[in-house]
Amino acid sequence: MAGKGLLLKADPIAAAFRDEVKQSLAQATRRPRLVGILATSSAPSKFYAEFTKKQCEDLGVEFILKTTGAADTGDLGEGEGVEEAIIEANEDDTIDGIMVYYPIFGPQQDHYLQQVVSPYKDVEGLHFKFHYNLYHNIRFIEPQSLVSSGVPSAAASLPIESEDPPPGTVKSIIPCTPLAIVKCLEHAGVYNRILPYGDRAYGRTITVINRSEVVGRPLAALLANDGARVFSVDIDSLQEYTKRPRVESAEAARRYHPRHVVHPSTATLQECLALSDVVVSAVPVAAYKVKTEWLKDGCVCVNVAADKNFEKDVRDKASLYIPAVGKVTILMLLRNLLRLQQYKTTQ
Repeated sequence: MAGKGLLLKADPIAAAFRDEVKQSLAQATRRPRLVGILATSSAPSKFYAEFTKKQCEDLGVEFILKTTGAADTGDLGEGEGVEEAIIEANEDDTIDGIMVYYPIFGPQQDHYLQQVVSPYKDVEGLHFKFHYNLYHNIRFIEPQSLVSSGVPSAAASLPIESEDPPPGTVKSIIPCTPLAIVKCLEHAGVYNRILPYGDRAYGRTITVINRSEVVGRPLAALLANDGARVFSVDIDSLQEYTKRPRVESAEAARRYHPRHVVHPSTATLQECLALSDVVVSAVPVAAYKVKTEWLKDGCVCVNVAADKNFEKDVRDKASLYIPAVGKVTILMLLRNLLRLQQYKTTQ
């Protein structure tokens, strides 16, 4: 229909990364092995496990699905044996990557399990070391630093001069769903490639709805560290993420923080949406909908939740609407798998 915004499905975005992964696999000294640990009877988790298996088989990655607890026994024993399965995979030198199908127990215990996965095998980028790097805008690391306890020193934050890691370093693993969303926004032209690396989202105002540690908060940090002004919206609060100091002086305004700073905001969701060039929603509630009338004309909208978070007429306001990112997410996971293989050779 004339006047409708463009519906952009994930397939053409995923295709470019599929080719990249195929090329990297062709150059690999051996076929990487990924183990998926399924410890729940949840239908979405089972679907995602099958989807992962199919994608791996199509690309030539060896995928092993290990089922424990309720995945074996129906509704009984939800989560039973999952920690043991993670430890076993950590200790198996033939396995390059581990992914666990969450949710299992709930946020607190699942977060613990995410830390049990070795950072050398964490294809999902959920280990605290990778989250610390993301939040502190540390993009390049020495792989051996992952074995140290505690957090990196301030000196670990190397200057961002290009996309290529300095000698002896590799890119840090980034959680695959937030990374997939960034790649979708790059494809959509939200990132300005003329600008320097690390600041290509400058000039963009973005609202991210949901502040989970898996998607919403790391995504807001990624976007802000790339120069965007980001409103992070959750059930009980609204925050602003930005690298730019809040000053009046023109001289001070030219200086950047090395990473984003979080400020409380008194703005309402409606006020944020009216300003936002991009709106990303990841609310896991079927009834939740972003009001089309609140959107800025010509914005880009990205739905991350399994249920559509936007009203059916979203394209009456949005210039571009991406309804799902799952096909890109799985390729980010496989890129992370190949990067973890690279960690072994860089140590």
